[in-house]
Amino acid sequence: MDPYAWSWNAEALVILGLTVAYLAAVRQNAAGAWRVAAFLGAMVLLLAVSVTPIHTLGMHYLLTMHLLQNVVLAEWAPLLVVLGIPPVLAASIARPGLVRALMHPVVALPLWLVNYMVWHLPWVYDAALRNPNTLLHLEHVLYFLSGVLMWWCVFQDEPHRLGSGTRAAYVFAGFVLASPIGLVMALVPEPIYDFYVGAHHRVWGLDPLQDQQLAGMLMALEQAVVFFAVFAYWFFRFLAEEERRGDVDPPPVAA
Repeated sequence: MDPYAWSWNAEALVILGLTVAYLAAVRQNAAGAWRVAAFLGAMVLLLAVSVTPIHTLGMHYLLTMHLLQNVVLAEWAPLLVVLGIPPVLAASIARPGLVRALMHPVVALPLWLVNYMVWHLPWVYDAALRNPNTLLHLEHVLYFLSGVLMWWCVFQDEPHRLGSGTRAAYVFAGFVLASPIGLVMALVPEPIYDFYVGAHHRVWGLDPLQDQQLAGMLMALEQAVVFFAVFAYWFFRFLAEEERRGDVDPPPVAA
């Protein structure tokens, strides 16, 4: 198989359907140009890891490319999707009771973490790759949905409005709890995924262990960058709010 072949699959149709549904929804619920750009950027990323050679390389040759798919599905694309949803539409999405419950921070973050960790267990990871028409699609759907739930309370005020300091702490907790996944892959002294050990053709001159170490290091690095950037935004916003609150508080009255 050509490692740089494009791969058209059902996920591309789902992505196009999401795009059409979003554009129809924002016609009824005004969204700023930057929100539309964020959502469409998410769809472009999803298409990139679903139909371009990134998908082919990840499915047949390199753990590094498959981990890039996972990061886009579980972190980058959900973040941009949540940013792209205008407040009125977000309130409508969050109205059902089950959705409200799943979006609660003490539910959403553990769900995202457990989902991320389970799919990276070696026997589960290998099983998904060996069942690309069933289990792998389920993996991708759960990555995306749990990612949307995880980022929701960071950027949306409904159904659970958090203060800036709480949002910063939430993002920091997500980074601390998720970072061991990439670090373990980078540091273990032998390959842990049989699927890639058994790959018959190697590309880029990487053996299975080098591929795994590179994948783990890149995953840890991207999480540090993305999560720290979001954490820094909310942390400095929290500091600014505290400073403004201090400016408007009246001085104490002398006895």
